[in-house]
Amino acid sequence: MLYVLLFTVLAGIIILLIDVIPEFYKWQSRIHIGRFSNVNEWQEKVLHTSKKWLASLPTVKLTDQNRLVFIDVLRGNYKRASLQSWQEGALVLGLTAYVKNSNDQKVQRQVETYISKKMTSSGHWKIKPTETDQSLLAYAMLQIDSINHHNFKPAFDETYQMIISLKGEDGTIAYKNHVSEFRFVDTVGFICPFLVNYGVLFDIPEAVNLAVKQIKEYQKWGMMPIQNIPCHTYKIDSKIPVGLFGWGRGLGWFVIGLIDSWHAIPDNHPLKAEIKEIIIKTAHSVFPFQNEDGSFPWLLFDPGSRADSSATATSAWFFTLAAEIPEIKIECVLAKEKCMRYLQSVTRRDGTVDFSQGDTKGIGVYSMNFDRLPFTQGFVLRTLNKLP
Repeated sequence: MLYVLLFTVLAGIIILLIDVIPEFYKWQSRIHIGRFSNVNEWQEKVLHTSKKWLASLPTVKLTDQNRLVFIDVLRGNYKRASLQSWQEGALVLGLTAYVKNSNDQKVQRQVETYISKKMTSSGHWKIKPTETDQSLLAYAMLQIDSINHHNFKPAFDETYQMIISLKGEDGTIAYKNHVSEFRFVDTVGFICPFLVNYGVLFDIPEAVNLAVKQIKEYQKWGMMPIQNIPCHTYKIDSKIPVGLFGWGRGLGWFVIGLIDSWHAIPDNHPLKAEIKEIIIKTAHSVFPFQNEDGSFPWLLFDPGSRADSSATATSAWFFTLAAEIPEIKIECVLAKEKCMRYLQSVTRRDGTVDFSQGDTKGIGVYSMNFDRLPFTQGFVLRTLNKLP
């Protein structure tokens, strides 16, 4: 009986520690948050954490639950591979931008080593992609200049075929098979940059055209009638928007899909000018919703809603590339600078960019957990290292 009691007490202590230690760490890490003497010091810290996370990615939780976490672990509700994949993809994008800017061979080798662990000797994925989330990592690979992309063409082909397998009768791509009747704004960010870069590199115009179609269809059916702000989804049969208009990270998914695709589309492509007009319209719609401190709230239309670092970081990247368009250059440069000042102010002492909204639970069901997110970390580092 004594052994049972001791075991029960020990188990209770372990369970308590699983809940308490992460929360204590989070609390203490926010002491003196944002106190960096200059941008270079801030960038060094952001870089340090990004490198550490690529080597050992922190888990991004599926739930908002911070108590009795072990129950979620036992039930398999704690993490998901596809969720981790877009975190990794963003980190690779950020570190790759840093390597291009600095020519840091050590970091370049770290990125190459990471990629090699994902691949077979014949250039296929070790774990074949099954969901659109995983396309962001394939896109990040296409940005690495130091690898021979043709050696990994089998993996890129596998990603392309996965995307094609999700094509509906309307000619656009579903987010996942079990929600094939909807088109999610997330999918624009996940697949379109990959499709354009893959199509251009391997001379597959159908891939480029598919990305453009995905953007144009979302622009047609998933946006507000006046402001160019996306809804979470729209239903493909009725064309009715479903979910929330003005979800901050939803805007982020749309603008990174939009701007990275436009940037990679060849200048002589007949639809590039049309994508440019969508960028200009979107930028003008977004500018008024930036808070005075430079952040974007998780719910754009409510300035009292909590600021979301993931929405702010993706917007910063959008403004960075959109500033190449003369008509909106001045406003984009100013908006980007405000974003970066805010993101610096919410970076922990160790370089972790804080206060990103957690994983979305479903259409219209949004996380109220605001914490670290490797995806945000990667886009902050990417923006810091964007070459002129």
